Amino acid sequence: MSDKRDYYEVLGVERNASEDELKRAYRKLALQHHPDRNQDDATAETKFKEAAEAYDVLSDAEKRSRYDRFGHGAFSQGGMGGGTRFTNMEDIFEAFGDIFGGGGGGGGIFGDLFGGGRRARSGPRPGRDLKIVLDLTLEEIDSGVKKTVGIKRQEVCGTCSGNGARPGTAPVTCTACGGRGQVHRSQGFFTMATTCPQCRGAGKKIEDPCTDCRGSGQRSQSNDIEIDVPPGVEEGMRIRVSGGGDAGGPGAPRGDLYCIIREREHRVFQRSGPDLMTEVPFSFAQLALGDKVEIPTLRGRVEMSIPAGTQSGKVFRLRGQGMPTLENRGRGDQLVRVFVETPKKLTDRQKELLQEFSEIEAEKTGSKSFFEKIADYFS
Repeated sequence: MSDKRDYYEVLGVERNASEDELKRAYRKLALQHHPDRNQDDATAETKFKEAAEAYDVLSDAEKRSRYDRFGHGAFSQGGMGGGTRFTNMEDIFEAFGDIFGGGGGGGGIFGDLFGGGRRARSGPRPGRDLKIVLDLTLEEIDSGVKKTVGIKRQEVCGTCSGNGARPGTAPVTCTACGGRGQVHRSQGFFTMATTCPQCRGAGKKIEDPCTDCRGSGQRSQSNDIEIDVPPGVEEGMRIRVSGGGDAGGPGAPRGDLYCIIREREHRVFQRSGPDLMTEVPFSFAQLALGDKVEIPTLRGRVEMSIPAGTQSGKVFRLRGQGMPTLENRGRGDQLVRVFVETPKKLTDRQKELLQEFSEIEAEKTGSKSFFEKIADYFS
């Protein structure tokens, strides 16, 4: 009788678990027991392999059917732990890298969290990604803009053409890894490949370095980069400029440049997604009697009607006068909040008229002031 744990128990799912439930359960266990999170922990390594084996069987309809009928005995002739195809860590990363959001070969979340799973790097190092903050006005976001920014980034050294060796010499093959860029070691069931510590994965070493770049093959240089900003971007969004980062090693790709959007504060408008908000002052007479006024927008002025008896704090909506959307689904709206602006200085005539108005209001039968209504509420 097999001493192997039940595959459903390993993943912590019911026997009728769906494909998505199996995937989520395996993803959680793979992250928890990943060898890079648990270095030199044989128990974690065993559980990592056990989870991969369970998912390999249960995610395959034919294998799952056989397992449901015969248990582990269904693979008694399958070798290596019962019906799975794994001989080392690389096989696991190659098989299941895609369920973590990337392709095979340990991509996706393995690559994001652990620098590419356990896949050791060999060959020239790709260029680093760079990040900058890009300040934009609402007007620039509204129409879209091309911005030119100056950055310092690593460029290929012109003296040694990027190989790091003094002109007239060349890098030599690394003796530690034999030029492979990787060293291998056995750890229990698995053979682990790690980046060579002597050449750092390049496969070659520089014995006589270039005096200009000191053997790095690169030099810092100022560059002007043009960034195409589409209309409708928002605070915190990232724009990627492919190849805008540091140069890589000989034959390796450049890194990318990531531009983080930051909106400059506007003196008139506040933004909420695709909508704009502005506050406009009016006189008491305008709100009481009604009026037609011109309201500022990002693209000029538009006429807006104020009905008679409008209360202070009322919000009006100007359709299509907001910001564009990135999905090209039109524009947001502009929200206009009106409020009464109290004059600081009055002429004698204005005071006289306001006093007369106040007296007429007081004489109205059956009407109560705002303060009287508040007092009635609490009493």
